[in-house]
Amino acid sequence: MTPSHFAFSSAFILGLSGLTFHRSHLLSALLCLEGMMLSLFIALSLWALQLNSTNFSASPLLLLAFSACEASTGLALLVATARTHGSDRLQTLNLLQC
Repeated sequence: MTPSHFAFSSAFILGLSGLTFHRSHLLSALLCLEGMMLSLFIALSLWALQLNSTNFSASPLLLLAFSACEASTGLALLVATARTHGSDRLQTLNLLQC
């Protein structure tokens, strides 16, 4: 395993473990998701460069577009949650009450 592969896989695993174990605030969960998406984007970009093929050149841009959509949706949910519940703590959110 090359050092670049190790760096990107460890960045993804670090984001995944942060998402798994530190779920107290919605903002921290969104940041962990964004870190995972960015590590996937960089890994996919380097993979497309290593193959020297133009067939895979559009896939990192598509992933980046989906990442931007995910971030904007997450921030909209964060603002809506902070307005309705007063905080972004995940323990205070209850899906069964209006």
